[in-house]
Amino acid sequence: MEPGSNGEEPTSLDELCNIDLVPSELFLKFRKEIEGVRIGLNLEFYNAPTNDFQTKLVLKPLSPDRRWKFVYEPIRSEVRVLSKKIPVTKFLNLQVGLGHNFKLNAICWKWKLTTCLGGDGISRIQNKTSLGLFPGMDLRFAWRADYVLPEVSGALGTKESLFNMNSGRLQASLDRVEAILTYPSDLWSKDSSQISRKRELDDTDKPEIEDCSC
Repeated sequence: MEPGSNGEEPTSLDELCNIDLVPSELFLKFRKEIEGVRIGLNLEFYNAPTNDFQTKLVLKPLSPDRRWKFVYEPIRSEVRVLSKKIPVTKFLNLQVGLGHNFKLNAICWKWKLTTCLGGDGISRIQNKTSLGLFPGMDLRFAWRADYVLPEVSGALGTKESLFNMNSGRLQASLDRVEAILTYPSDLWSKDSSQISRKRELDDTDKPEIEDCSC
């Protein structure tokens, strides 16, 4: 999003607005809720800049005040316990974690500051949009947009021109597509109750053993 080396403003629409709809990450997530805990299995495919594949087993409490989640990556032989994103300011979040790598036999801790805003004259919007296809199946799109707002300026009585205009820039991309399959917890309990009920009916339908003793 830098201007050309000659300092001239871009004239073509492609230079002013660039939108990339090919995601670089594809996630397939399986979820199951059991006793107030969500168990998830993630299959993660990365297209760019290098082809990569990761699997994750995620455990997360369902309570609104949840403060942690557990992540196990079998390919990397690593386990982590991550905190929830802690708001530091209105637009700044902090997340910390403690992990252990079995291959290296090492304990490490990590921290990350995240924000939806950019800097250096470039503003950034990052967001996730969810789309429910049907019960138990959702699509989630992670996208971002880097932009420089148009700017109009001018001067009178100086060597600067009377009217100047910076047309601005927009670069948007679809970074990730997630397909989320959720197995409802009530379905499991319903199946268990039906099996138990069927067993009770089977026992009730059995004829009583007659006393054949003399």
